[in-house]
Parts: sequence; structure tokens; C-alpha cells
Amino acid sequence: MPKEHILTPEIISRLNNLSLKARYVVEGFIVGLHKSPYHGFSVEFSEHRAYGAGDEIRHIDWKLWGKTDRYFIKQFEEETNLKSYILIDQSLSMTYKSEFVSKLEYAQILAASLGYLMLKQQDAVGLTLFDDQIRVNIPPRSKRSHLNIILSQMQNINAGPETSISPVLHQTAETIKKRGLIILISDLFDDPEKVFSGLQHFR
Repeated sequence: MPKEHILTPEIISRLNNLSLKARYVVEGFIVGLHKSPYHGFSVEFSEHRAYGAGDEIRHIDWKLWGKTDRYFIKQFEEETNLKSYILIDQSLSMTYKSEFVSKLEYAQILAASLGYLMLKQQDAVGLTLFDDQIRVNIPPRSKRSHLNIILSQMQNINAGPETSISPVLHQTAETIKKRGLIILISDLFDDPEKVFSGLQHFR
């Protein structure tokens, strides 16, 4: 599915009127639109932007000025309150198509919509594509430009063999060091007990 079809202007216009409020997620309670960027006193560098009136001189990147003869501000970002991990099943069964759209295409639209909303409120979002194993893994980031990376990757989805969800869940759980929101998008054509076992690993 082309990138522009995954997140169409019509979908974006609808999402702009929504407020995604995550409750009882990560430590039991998080309110949507909860995070704001902090510039200059966080350990994680975010990006540069052009210097403007009212910006503090102490945030100017003088090394970059020496190279470009232009003033840029270093922006830093407080560690996000919510990191989301979107897992999409790209196995062959997900290519089953109804009259218009396949399950995999629905998954792409859902993931793109959620990613847009989360990044809009400055939460971090990552993407994992899998079938019988993890094929693509993009770590969560909260920069707006991160959505383009996610959409580009979803644009190139290739359906794989039969799904094997449990090992993917276990592997993902082992790599997550802090609590976050896990979003599994799948038709769940797998052994229910094994899937449940994999989900329990996140507890």
C-alpha cells in the first residue's frame, strides 16, 4: 500500500479532532496530551532548529555556527512518559481481503493512525513487523519526523509465512527495559495458550 494511502489527508483531518487519552496504561494511569518538550536541560538531544527572537543565547550550537555561519538552537527532549511499541503481524493469513481492504491493509491504517496521534502528543512510538520471526524493528522515538520512517517501512511490507506470535512477544519483552504500551495487531491465527504465555511476559 503506498505511503500516501496509509495515512490519507481525510484520516489526518479526523485525527486532528481527537484527543488520545491513555488511562490505566504504564503505572496504571496516564492522561493523553501529558508530555511537553523541555529544551536545554535534558540528557537526550532531540534536534536543531533555527535561532529565533526570544531564544536563549546559551542554547546556540556554536560548533554548528562555525560550520554554517548560521545560528541554530540545540533542542533537548525530556524522556517521554509513554513509549509505545506497535507490533504488526505480516503473515500470509493477514493478506486475506474482504471486498475492498485486506487485514494487513487495515493493520497499516490502524498503526499509522495510532502513530500519528502518539507523536502528535509527543509520545514515543516504535514499530515491529513479524511473521514467524521479527523482520523489522524500529525503536520508539518521539520526534515528528519519526512517523515518516514508520510509514516508509510499512509501505514495503512483504507478507511472510505463517505467524508465530509467542516467540516474537518473548523476544520483544526481553528488549524492553522500562514499562510501555504494547499494541499487537494480528488476526491471532496461532495457539492461544502460547500467545497468552507471550503476553504474560510483559507483566
